[in-house]
Amino acid sequence: MQSRFPGRLLPYLLLSPSVVIVIVFLIIPSIQSLYYSFFRVSPFGDRLVYVAFDNFIKLLNPDYLNSFIVTLVFTGAIVVIGLAVCLALALVANQKVAGIGLYRTALIWPYALSPAVAGTIWALVFDPSTGAFSYFISLVSGTMPNWRTNGTFAVVVITLAAMWKMVGYNVIFFLAGLQTIPRELIEASEIDGAGALTRFLKITFPLLSPMTLFLLIMNTLYGFFQVFGLIDVMTEGGPARATEVLVYKLYYDGFISLKTGYASAQSIVLFVFVAGLTLLQFRFAKRWVFYQ
Repeated sequence: MQSRFPGRLLPYLLLSPSVVIVIVFLIIPSIQSLYYSFFRVSPFGDRLVYVAFDNFIKLLNPDYLNSFIVTLVFTGAIVVIGLAVCLALALVANQKVAGIGLYRTALIWPYALSPAVAGTIWALVFDPSTGAFSYFISLVSGTMPNWRTNGTFAVVVITLAAMWKMVGYNVIFFLAGLQTIPRELIEASEIDGAGALTRFLKITFPLLSPMTLFLLIMNTLYGFFQVFGLIDVMTEGGPARATEVLVYKLYYDGFISLKTGYASAQSIVLFVFVAGLTLLQFRFAKRWVFYQ
């Protein structure tokens, strides 16, 4: 195949900014984290003591295991419940009815907010004293819930906030996938007598499977890596570390407790775990992802 570029150098020049960014902001920090994970580093970073795998062995403690379990539950809810809700919303948004543009805009705008702003909104809505949702819950249950002192309720609130933050992103991709499904297939199934549920299970969902796999991976990465701002604004990992997910614990140990070596070991474990999880998703995706 003949190259479309006038010279061999131009493609490398066009790629070089991306390569430099990946090297500077991903490769080099990853190598540094791996290096520091084998040392105990002084708070000022001027003294290193080689400790071999001690930092990794220290991860086998109840606090880290608690953060690991909280992260799995939190991310699992974002992926399973969040994607299911977003798919339902996208199916509604795909209908041709009056005012559908306003509905689509209302679904998309939460993604435009920063995690800090989203966290502030949800903290105000669920404020134990003045929050609207807290008031309605108290009318139904007879008790005023306080997510700032109740760990289980705090996990539920930050999970809802994290899912709401991703609604716009997920709906956009699901909606784009729905609009690529040939209308002829739907009409042919309707003529054959297939009901709405059958059409969804036999036609719509299989044709959406590549998009679902993409969103499955992106939401998994979001749950593990991109919820720091939300949690820092709402709970700071509390109460009693109930919402201290892995990425927030890494920040706390590295930048508040100044345990650089220990935090570096956490970053390596987190990176390897998420990379392995993503590879597994690709591996098993072959069984249910259908490409046209």
